[in-house]
Order: sequence, then structure tokens, then C-alpha cells
Amino acid sequence: MDEISQSPDYNWFRSTVPLKRIVVDDDDSKVWSLYDAGPKNIRCPVVLLPPVSGTADIFFQQVLALTGWGYRVIALQYPIYWDLLEFCDGFRKLLDHLQLDKIHLFGASLGGFLAQKFAEYTHKSPRVHSLILCNSFSDTSIFNQTWMANSFWLMPAFMLKKIVLGNFGSGPVDPEIADAIDFMVDRLEGLKQSELASRLTLNCQNSYVEPHKLRDVTVTIIDVFDQSALSQEAKEEMYKLYPDAKRAHLKTGGNFPYLSRSAEVNLHIQIHMRQFHETRYAALGLALVSTDEVQPQAPGPNRTGQ
Repeated sequence: MDEISQSPDYNWFRSTVPLKRIVVDDDDSKVWSLYDAGPKNIRCPVVLLPPVSGTADIFFQQVLALTGWGYRVIALQYPIYWDLLEFCDGFRKLLDHLQLDKIHLFGASLGGFLAQKFAEYTHKSPRVHSLILCNSFSDTSIFNQTWMANSFWLMPAFMLKKIVLGNFGSGPVDPEIADAIDFMVDRLEGLKQSELASRLTLNCQNSYVEPHKLRDVTVTIIDVFDQSALSQEAKEEMYKLYPDAKRAHLKTGGNFPYLSRSAEVNLHIQIHMRQFHETRYAALGLALVSTDEVQPQAPGPNRTGQ
């Protein structure tokens, strides 16, 4: 049974934070789904982008914790886009619709890659003030599936799900990681063939990040030391791409640490955001900053940071 979706925290989230649907393209079928929580007067919120298998609600622990500290947080779910430029243009229109000039982006796996590409796409008129990249990558060639990118749209849903599930890992894991996997499998089952095919296409079409266009963007990299879909080579490439980035290493957490190690991930988001307090890029108002928020606890035995 999916323990997370039965949890009090998840049920509280679903009962208190409304799901909104917004169309910003000429094509009415391209619907952005999002949870927008926290003070609406904040114009530079934290925006959360999910991986291939994710929906907006996978970030419910981040939404609950960060809004509890006074932040404005927006968790997104993408429409069906088949091309990175099309995605970036649609995302820009969404920010315009929401009247957000600049944002802080947290992206998990594909979400992190899309966050980097959007920062690159808007570098001449910057819309991304900072990036938090969780188990993410900078070059789609690491998956060795660029040759398949143009054929995902033809594949039936069960084949696409099998491809994604192959990256979820196998073998014994602790209960929190097992619960996170179960929750993500349930979310994967709810995605339509076209949704999954389009995301896999974005994930695998030949593309890479141009780091010189992101020089002015503050970056934190969150990754795990245990088994995940991200190879050590891909991690090292990210470190080389962002030599000045802060690194937040979790000893364990698997592919979905924002679910399995949510307290640790939330702490690292909090630490990342503190540098913007009392600036125009703050994601919360000073009046809402509590003593606990200003002075987060030091990482415990399962956390390392540098």
C-alpha cells in the first residue's frame, strides 16, 4: 500500500492547498497544474519542477515546511511539450501570467535539467535568480537514449512506464525510501501516454547546458551517496559545470530524497534561501522570518554539506 498518500501530512496538504490549472498557450490542451501556497505578495517565490515520473503533489513536504516558515512556494506539473524551446517559451508565459519577474527554481532530475535550460533560455533578460538542483544532470547524453528520443511518442504507455521504472532501482532499501518509491510508482501510473512520452523526449533529446549563460545564477547541488539513477560521472560533470556551487550531500535518500529525506532536503533549501533574506529576491517577508528560520539547525548524522 502507498503509505505516503495515506499519511496525515499528505491529506492535510490536499485538503488545504488548492490545485490550480492554467492555460497560457494558444493550444488549450496545454494545461499547467500547480499548487501555489504562501504569501501572494512575494514576487520571487520558490518554484518546484518534478522529474519524468512526478506530479506537482510529490513536493507536498516542501510546500508544507517552507510555507510554515513563511515562504511562497509553487509546485508545478508540466503540460505536454515535445521540445525544450517550446517548454521554455510556455514556462515564460506562465511566469508572465503569474506576474513573477524572477524566481528561485528547485528541480529534481528532469526538473533540474529544465530549470537550467530555462535559466539559459532567459539569460539575456534573467528570470531565474537561483537554482537548487536535486539528483539532476546537465547533458542528456548520459542516458545513452538520444537515439530513441524521436520514437517515444509511438510507444504504448506500458513500455514507457517500464523504461522509467528501470531507473527506480532494485534491492533492499529502508522503509522511507521504499515508501517514496511506492508513491512515485503510483504517480507514474496516473500519467497518460502522451505526458510520459513528452517528458521522456525532453529528458533524452540531444541537449546540454551552456554554463557560461548561467554565470550570474546562484546554485546549490543536492545529491545522494547511495543508489540513484544518476551515475558518478554525471555528478562529477555537474560539479565541474558549477565549481562555485554549494554542495549538499545526503548519505542516503535514493532517487527521491525530497520524499524519503524531506527534512534534510527542506533544511538545505532553507539554507540556500537565507542568503536572499532582506533583498528584493527574498521568497518570504522579513516579518515572517522566525528565529528557527533564521538559524536553522546544523546537519545531523545523515547530512553532510560543504
